Amino acid sequence: MSKAEPLSPDEEALWRSLMQVLLALPRVLDRDMVRATGLTANEYKALMHLSEAPDCQLRMAELANTTALSASRMSRLVDDLQSRGLVSKRTSESDGRGNVGALTAAGLEKLVSAWPAHLASARHHVFDHLSDLDVKRTARVLGKLATRLSHERPGGVSTERSE
Repeated sequence: MSKAEPLSPDEEALWRSLMQVLLALPRVLDRDMVRATGLTANEYKALMHLSEAPDCQLRMAELANTTALSASRMSRLVDDLQSRGLVSKRTSESDGRGNVGALTAAGLEKLVSAWPAHLASARHHVFDHLSDLDVKRTARVLGKLATRLSHERPGGVSTERSE
C-alpha cells in the first residue's frame, strides 16, 4: 500500500469530485427511473443483469454481486419484483441449495420499455456534459481503476502484480 502522503491540489480536487459523483449520481438516476418507469435503478440493474445472463437467470448470490447489493437486499428486491410478475425465484436445480432468479416475459417487456428512460437519464446527467475526448479518456481511466479494484481482496491486498 502507498505511503500516506498528502494529496496534491489536483488529486484532492479529483478525489472530492469523484466522491460527489459516487454519492449524487445514483440518487438522480434512481429518481429519474422511478418517475419515468416505476422501477428503481437497482430494480432496473437486476432486470438488466438477468436479461444478459444465460437463460435469463442467475443465482441470487451472483445477482447480488453483479448489482453490488447485499444478499439480503437483493432477496427483498427480487421478492418485490416477483410480486409484480417481473422475475421468478426458485431453488437451484443444479445443487438444491440457494435460489435462482429468472427474468419473466413481463420483466423483459418492462426492461425494454424502461431502457429509453435509462439512456435519457444517463445522457442528461453525464454524457451531454462531456466531449467525445472526455468520454474516451474517462472510460480509459475509470476502466483502469475498476480493473485494479476488482482484483483487490479484503484488507486491500491486490491479487494482481503492479505494472
